[in-house]
Amino acid sequence: MPYTYQDSRPQVPPVPQSARSTHSTGQSYKELKLECQQKGILFEDCDFPAKDSSLFFSEKPPVPFVWKRPGALVPGTDLKTCLIGTLDCSSGSFAGDCWLLAAIASLTLNENTLARVVPQDQDFGPSYAGIFHFQFWQHNEWLDILIDDRLPTFKDRLVFLHSADHNEFWSALLEKAYAKLNGSYEALKGGSTIEAMEDFTGGVGEMYEVKKAPENFPEILEKALKRGSMVACSIETRSAAESEARTPYGLVKGHAYSVTGLNEVNYQGRTVKLIRVRNPWGQVEWNGAWSDNSPEWRSISPSEQRRLHQTALDDGEFWMKFEDFLSHFDKVEICNLTPDALEDNATHKWEVTVHQGSWVRGATAGGCRNFIETFWTNPQIKLQLTEKDDDQDGCTFIAALMQKDRRKLKKLGAEMLTIGYAIYE
Repeated sequence: MPYTYQDSRPQVPPVPQSARSTHSTGQSYKELKLECQQKGILFEDCDFPAKDSSLFFSEKPPVPFVWKRPGALVPGTDLKTCLIGTLDCSSGSFAGDCWLLAAIASLTLNENTLARVVPQDQDFGPSYAGIFHFQFWQHNEWLDILIDDRLPTFKDRLVFLHSADHNEFWSALLEKAYAKLNGSYEALKGGSTIEAMEDFTGGVGEMYEVKKAPENFPEILEKALKRGSMVACSIETRSAAESEARTPYGLVKGHAYSVTGLNEVNYQGRTVKLIRVRNPWGQVEWNGAWSDNSPEWRSISPSEQRRLHQTALDDGEFWMKFEDFLSHFDKVEICNLTPDALEDNATHKWEVTVHQGSWVRGATAGGCRNFIETFWTNPQIKLQLTEKDDDQDGCTFIAALMQKDRRKLKKLGAEMLTIGYAIYE
């Protein structure tokens, strides 16, 4: 399914304030909310109705789901008026989107980025009208996705993503908006954390196989965390039966975690490199060396523990020795945020350019390098690196190739395409 060829000249990424409204009525979030307030009604989204078609495209719900608003689940005055809270979430029994959950967990670590995806001009307070909106980056532009707050439930419990605090609904609403963006909840089954990270930030992703990581991998992770990049890690599974199976060390296979810190500590006269990892479930932690209650912490002073924010709480966050991290985890995904996603005083920024194009049969689809006669007709981009990295002789750059709308087209039988690129000096 070829896309119309677009201008391949570099384009400046738009500022988040220019998010494009996407509702079929042509009205913005504020306009629709005001209209509902004036009519004294709660918003019902005709673009993503409270029907099975919004849930699944290839199957039926395994149990009868009932769409309910938060006020019906938490009656009276107990409903939290603030939309944003902490993230102690888990995926529901019928979901397969822990990759999305890990991306949301990483998102909460950056207040500015979170406030862009989840705009602060909405809550369950006096102006409540049953309408909410979220912003996602898609193909070089920010989209404003409007939803109503009817959520799929079973026996008065949320079916999919939900917070540990049953009065808190922002994560479930965010998931619904992301499901709408991609066509249905089923479209969110199976994916890579980096995909959602890019949709939340407009950033550029890179992936490392931990067992094949370069020698300077600790420095790569440390720089990524310092510049505010989102970092996730996971353990691969060999079969569907291993999905979310727990290892003897308390780690969960096929589950996406967030990396939240990297540090060193002096232990018995030697320096030990530690890495801090968070399970977005808000529980179920590593139980090996340097875990919350491990004997290693007894040799560390209280002041040093405070510096590392070490607490023996079952909150899903834990420290590990870096060597253990390399031994137990298989994949690390890093989403490098664009300059406008970082704080104004950030010292480490990326310069970003975006090129749009397509492979068109008979014109720009030259095939791989096996087809030497036509390979040169593929789209080409020339890149000149003019500035060295700090304290380095070379300049780092990241090239990322994105496929448009493949997840949305799942209901038509589309899968991810095999695509690639070659880089020449």
